[in-house]
Amino acid sequence: MIPTKWDREADVVVVGFGGAGAAASATAYDAGAEVLILEKAPEEHAGGNTRVAAQGYLNTSCVEKGATYLRELCGPYKVPEDMIRVWAEEMTRNTAWVKSLGGDPQEHQFQPEGIEYPELPGSDCVHKFHDGPTYGYSLTWKRFESFVLEREIPVLYETPGRNLIQHPETKEILGVKAERDGKLVLVKARKAVVLTCGGFENNQEMIRTYLSGLPYCYPSGSPYNEGDGITMALGVGADLWHMNNYAAGPSMALKVPGIPTTFSMQVMHYAKEFPGTLILVGPDAHRFVDEKYKTRHGKVPFNGSWRTLQIPCPMYMIFDQTLMSAAPLYNKEPAAGWTPVIEAYDWSDDNSAELEKGWIKQGRTISALAQTIGLEGRTLEETVERWNGFARAGEDSDFGRTVMLTPFDDGPYYAVELSPAMLNTQGGPRRNEKGQIVRPDGTPIPRLYSAGELGSIFSYLYQGTGNIGESLAFGRISGRNAAAETPW
Repeated sequence: MIPTKWDREADVVVVGFGGAGAAASATAYDAGAEVLILEKAPEEHAGGNTRVAAQGYLNTSCVEKGATYLRELCGPYKVPEDMIRVWAEEMTRNTAWVKSLGGDPQEHQFQPEGIEYPELPGSDCVHKFHDGPTYGYSLTWKRFESFVLEREIPVLYETPGRNLIQHPETKEILGVKAERDGKLVLVKARKAVVLTCGGFENNQEMIRTYLSGLPYCYPSGSPYNEGDGITMALGVGADLWHMNNYAAGPSMALKVPGIPTTFSMQVMHYAKEFPGTLILVGPDAHRFVDEKYKTRHGKVPFNGSWRTLQIPCPMYMIFDQTLMSAAPLYNKEPAAGWTPVIEAYDWSDDNSAELEKGWIKQGRTISALAQTIGLEGRTLEETVERWNGFARAGEDSDFGRTVMLTPFDDGPYYAVELSPAMLNTQGGPRRNEKGQIVRPDGTPIPRLYSAGELGSIFSYLYQGTGNIGESLAFGRISGRNAAAETPW
């Protein structure tokens, strides 16, 4: 039913205030539209994954090379050519747009090391930028946020969109049913709604449904991304795409009660040598991977192709007293991630507080440790003995690890249960080259647009900083097309 009374209204209603929401809102406003943003998180947590990512955004230097590179990234998971072209064209404009709004774009000092797949054709068009002279966390997000706060664009924080309001005959999207303080809020969109509310990386049911091999997974980014945009779009007849693809995952991280996001274990994910040693084992107490291997945002080579890293659940990091005493297991000064940036947990320098909390388990012997964490003792002993043999020989014959080839010391020994983790999912409602959300037959749902990680263009391989770059590109595309609609 079409409401007879609305609580709020605007020309363009944007659902979600991250990088994509900022780009869509500022663009629509500058095109002359009245804009209103609905944001699920409280003000102090707003920004989505853009706020806690590594603060780089992708800008491509050549349309033709950009199109070639994206086709190669998509591989066998083809994306329509019209989408390839509009992405390639708009991505070349990111830095000019940021600069035009008062930003100070700076190319990342580690270029060209930031190219994820340098062996692919067209990859030399990739350039990573951030805002300002200092490459620090949340800095670029603050610039994007300012594009909204400097304009007369109201943001309703703690007001998640729940359902879209659709005309029963024309199927136009007329507005949003939102929720605030447990009460229904009816928001009229005179021209259009733009969904920019992220993926489903904190929705365990969707993870089990769409991400093969993961019985559970936890976010390293925003915990507010629970698939709301997918639910809203499905409710009005949207098609879905890229639901099986996700970025920066699965990584292996610590998830503890009371904190919604994960802790990255620096002793695993950094190439730096640490005193002592560690191995990773699955529920069968056997190793399953090169523990120090750096994936390409979760992808690993597989017989001439790529696939997501295969990991068992549960899994355990087993390590010795030397490593326990050497340094914090968790990186206390990271550049990205929700836990360090927002939660700001102060991990103890000697890991003792986390041992006391029970996050780290201890055993005087390997067998005793196995019993504590529920593994078969003799099997874990054999796994450790096998590793010690590799370490003494200087060659990991099982997985080819070359870093921290050190035998276990005399104990005691320790374990941390690790969980699959990821930064974001890429799937969501399919959109077209105008940013419109489409039905399974390819026709657009009138007055409904999207941008960002909700239905991202990345179908297979992912280029680092690509999600924020795409958020800016399709945020502008959707924002200007939404603003151009005629009011209903």
